[in-house]
Amino acid sequence: MQRLNSVLRQGQKAIVDLGLLTVLRSEIAHELSSNRFQDDQIGDPGDFVVDWDAPESEDVLLRRKCESGEEVAISALLGPQIYGGEGMFPREVLMKVCVQKPGFNSILQFDCGVCGGTHSGSEFHLRSAYYLPSPALLHRSVYKGPLFSTLDDNLQDKLKEYLIAKGIGKGLTDFLLLYLHRKEQNQYVSWLQKLESMLSINT
Repeated sequence: MQRLNSVLRQGQKAIVDLGLLTVLRSEIAHELSSNRFQDDQIGDPGDFVVDWDAPESEDVLLRRKCESGEEVAISALLGPQIYGGEGMFPREVLMKVCVQKPGFNSILQFDCGVCGGTHSGSEFHLRSAYYLPSPALLHRSVYKGPLFSTLDDNLQDKLKEYLIAKGIGKGLTDFLLLYLHRKEQNQYVSWLQKLESMLSINT
């Protein structure tokens, strides 16, 4: 026990000597005062409602039911850092859109990327389009179709128009960009505060 107390005292001294608490508190103050992503208008998700959004998760799930009875579900999370971009958001949104007709088990799945934040706002681009006979195949390795880039340009354009008609418009993509960046920022500040609190108790 004496040895353990000695190790703890040495650890506490190291925290003080290294100025770790000072740096943490400075970072927290900076993040709270910068109001990054807090003063921006969040966009309009239209008829989509947030169906699931756990505080500790990276993603968010939205749903809407079309007048035709079709259900549209969107799973979205932040992707990699965008280097050399002109937008105000440092990362793009990775968006998976699933469309299901009433009475059918089959699903149309679209993988998209959302970027933007310039004066013209956000935009999305399609990366792949799949036909899945059953929801159970969402995460299985089965043939889902050809590479999207190999499809006829006119077909690519029509598939994007189809998604826009299902509500995947600029209001929704603006919403997702800001919502997910805010979510990540709030998680970062919360993590800093928990770390600062834990270290303060031990010094």
